[in-house]
Amino acid sequence: MAVGQFYLSCLVLGSLGSMCILLTIYWVQYWRGGFAWDGSVLMFNWHPVLMVAGMVVIYSAASLVYRLPRSWVGPKLPWKLLHAALHLMAFILTVLGLVAVFSFHNHNKITNLYSLHSWLGIATVFLFACQWFLGFAVFLLPWASMWLRSLLKPIHVFFGASILSLAIASVISGLNEKLFFSFPCCMLGSEVGRGPQEQSVCGLDSPQKLCSTRRSRLVSATDLLWASGPNLSWPPRRACSLHHLAAQPFSWWLWLLHPSLASTSQVLHLHKALLPWVLPPLLLRLKSS
Repeated sequence: MAVGQFYLSCLVLGSLGSMCILLTIYWVQYWRGGFAWDGSVLMFNWHPVLMVAGMVVIYSAASLVYRLPRSWVGPKLPWKLLHAALHLMAFILTVLGLVAVFSFHNHNKITNLYSLHSWLGIATVFLFACQWFLGFAVFLLPWASMWLRSLLKPIHVFFGASILSLAIASVISGLNEKLFFSFPCCMLGSEVGRGPQEQSVCGLDSPQKLCSTRRSRLVSATDLLWASGPNLSWPPRRACSLHHLAAQPFSWWLWLLHPSLASTSQVLHLHKALLPWVLPPLLLRLKSS
């Protein structure tokens, strides 16, 4: 029953991700004039599509590899390779998206990295690259000891989920920024580049504005389902450990923001996991004093 619910949740998550990509392509094709690779505004249109596909959809799918029931038993190497390959695919799409936007800016003499979205996005990509190379070097190459892997695994899992949240924030802020540039009363420089079907009055709910709003909601729903869906959790463990706790990083933030948002078992897991790390230094200090 639990496995069936897990796969149903994966199906819902995959459907949401596919809708994110399709709705972004529809928005670009219908309202932004389509695609090109010539330095024009049509080249910029590759940026939102590649970023949504790479940093939201494929990133989420890659992060779910180790939650598949078949990965709980048997050799881990095939799942490691799949996990690394999907993340590499997401990284390649992300780099292509950055090439599209920087080439467009340079061709049209537009300043690079001029907004909060730009800096948040470039920081997210940098952290994502560090995360991938560190994971490849430690968990895929055979040189690292089991002790080092056990030490870095909770950190790797935690930052993987945190970087996904940063990617979601970057994507939503970028979609809203581009939508803001698209309206007549908000034109800034040559980056507006409206498509032929785009006719709107600032302040009114135009079809493009509604499309962008729904797309942002789909991206947010994808992240929420991935992060907090109970059917997408890791398999139950008999003994609590830091690995189990780090596998649910969003429970930490929910508990810190509002204890009632996290379940009682998650709070107990937090205390039990941190107790061996906190008590010995305290006892040593009391003994020395």
